[in-house]
Amino acid sequence: MPFAASLQQNLKAVKAVLPAEDILVHAFRAGDGTPCAAVYADGITDKKGIAELAVLPLSRQEAPRTAEALQKALPYPETKLPQDVAAACQSILAGDALLLADGVAGAVTLGAKQAAARAVTEPQTSVTVKGPREGFVEDIKTNLGLIRKRLPTPALRPETLRVGRHSQTAVCVLYLDGIADAKVAEAVKARIRAIDIDGVPDSSYIAKFLAQKPLSLFKQAGTTEKPDILCAKLLEGRVAVLADGSPIALTLPYMLAEDFQSSQDYFVSPYRATVSRLLRLLAVAVSLLLPAFYVAAQLFKLRLLPFPLLMTISGSIQGIPLSPGLELFFLLIVLEVLIEAAVRMPKYVALALSVIGALVLGDTAVKAGLVSSPAIIIVALSGISAYTVPDLAGTLSVIRLAYVVVAGSLGTYGIVLMTALILYYLVTSDAYGVPLLAPFAPLVGKDLGDAAWKESVYALRTRPAALRPKNRTRLRLVYRGGKEE
Repeated sequence: MPFAASLQQNLKAVKAVLPAEDILVHAFRAGDGTPCAAVYADGITDKKGIAELAVLPLSRQEAPRTAEALQKALPYPETKLPQDVAAACQSILAGDALLLADGVAGAVTLGAKQAAARAVTEPQTSVTVKGPREGFVEDIKTNLGLIRKRLPTPALRPETLRVGRHSQTAVCVLYLDGIADAKVAEAVKARIRAIDIDGVPDSSYIAKFLAQKPLSLFKQAGTTEKPDILCAKLLEGRVAVLADGSPIALTLPYMLAEDFQSSQDYFVSPYRATVSRLLRLLAVAVSLLLPAFYVAAQLFKLRLLPFPLLMTISGSIQGIPLSPGLELFFLLIVLEVLIEAAVRMPKYVALALSVIGALVLGDTAVKAGLVSSPAIIIVALSGISAYTVPDLAGTLSVIRLAYVVVAGSLGTYGIVLMTALILYYLVTSDAYGVPLLAPFAPLVGKDLGDAAWKESVYALRTRPAALRPKNRTRLRLVYRGGKEE
């Protein structure tokens, strides 16, 4: 519906679309007595800014006769001319204010959004000893500002899309022009535009639609809450996605090796970073295979264990009513229950709950003869090892349970077979043309310096080839040992 020249008709049209009581109308007069009005949503609009930069200046001058003249007459820094009443109402719901004047067949929207947002703090999921402490918040404009502060370059291309029939959530796609693969950026935008859903309360909803294999057990989009990590991934040639209302940013294409990297790896020596990455890889293997091998060794091949250890375990499992497979499966389920309860309980209660669950229940279960001490040690070690790579902890817990079931049924043959199936699935999976196991499968030798191990910054002269960046060169001039290379 187009705007009319009558102020009252325009107000009726707006209230017909937005009849809610929190949509307020502030009526005032221009300097020549022309009736005017500002329409805004209470609670998400900057009333003081509207009064000082729109109402007060207009009340001291004659009212313009066109929407373009009205826009030029205001000292407001962010103004737009909506095409019709529906577009203007959508802007009001987004936090903007609508300025109307009698005799003007049009309107001006003022960028007056002022939603409540928490301060920029260190994210709880990415705590580091060394490195930046800033983390994303729930306001998309604040998050864009954090990125702009680190990448003040005209090559940064942010494009905002609206997703959700009712929520109309702002979703921003970012990439560096001249570095990122344009085909990946366009594919991401196309998938976001194709989303037809009632609302998008969080970026996790967007991640499901961006996944090329929605039913995959492994995630297909990288996640981060830190702007420094996101900027580093943009500089490598990835595409980022931000959603208003979510502090978690998505990065595409995703490679499994990303989860074994930490932001702290780039603030310590390459040798220490390499050791840390190898420890994470070893911890993941322990988390997955240790419970399964414990079950298989008891049921099928006890001679796989050293004799002194075998005698210790044999003495501790006597009188246990459950089979080794059921015992491990039961303890792993209890571990998952404790983790879920600790995450969702208030932090003061969660501490007491962890102590009760880990010490009281565990010790009592051993003394009652329900479970054995080695089983509790193995489950505890497996659970701790999984959280050395927190982004994979959920996936590892599911696979770990499957390993225990297979080990209890088929023994070591089942473990080997399941490992082969998982590796086959990972090797044949890709996201937007980038293999999930790159740079290991297929092997990309130049990319191994920041994957399997951490090389010096002098060696990282090119961007990851697996991402197919337009510009491969990352470092041109190097001064090492006082000499130019």
